[in-house]
Amino acid sequence: MKHFLSFLKSKVFLIQLGLALVAVVVLCFLTLQWLKKTTNHGEFVEVPDFSKMSVMEMRETVENAGLRYQVLDSSNYNPEYPRFSILEQDPAAGNKVKANRKIYFTVNPSGYKKVTVPNIIQVTQRNATSMLRAVGLDVQRVTYIDELGKNMVYRMKYKGKFLKPGDKLPKTSKIELVCGNGTIPGSARIQAESN
Repeated sequence: MKHFLSFLKSKVFLIQLGLALVAVVVLCFLTLQWLKKTTNHGEFVEVPDFSKMSVMEMRETVENAGLRYQVLDSSNYNPEYPRFSILEQDPAAGNKVKANRKIYFTVNPSGYKKVTVPNIIQVTQRNATSMLRAVGLDVQRVTYIDELGKNMVYRMKYKGKFLKPGDKLPKTSKIELVCGNGTIPGSARIQAESN
């Protein structure tokens, strides 16, 4: 134990301890300098506003800013934005980010997604309207034909063509409902003949 204590007080040990401390300080200093250079410490890029840009314009702007990008799927069409333009970005425009940071984009699709026309045949006009709205369709107008079921849906039309349940239409499409007026088909003709 005496030898160990005398070694700790010796000049050789103190010199080696001093050299080890200097080596640690130099190593820490070099590591910090290397980190500053590789992480671009204190250097930021302002994120541009990409809204309404086409995908091609966005790519060019991202590359010129020294950033990277990833396009996310978009299912919600926004008619106020051009087709295939940028709807949203993350991080938002004006934020300060490091060079080579990835920006995430949501792109406006080419149009509304298609929805399936529900089976509203033999359903009341009121319920049919609710069912259509539930899937994203709307009623443009209602026309009536001679059929016994008053306000009962007998047919559906879209742009003058008859529809079948299960057909696909773009969301927000407007459908014409053909409903019964409560009159027996041919009853007006029969009444006229009996007079």
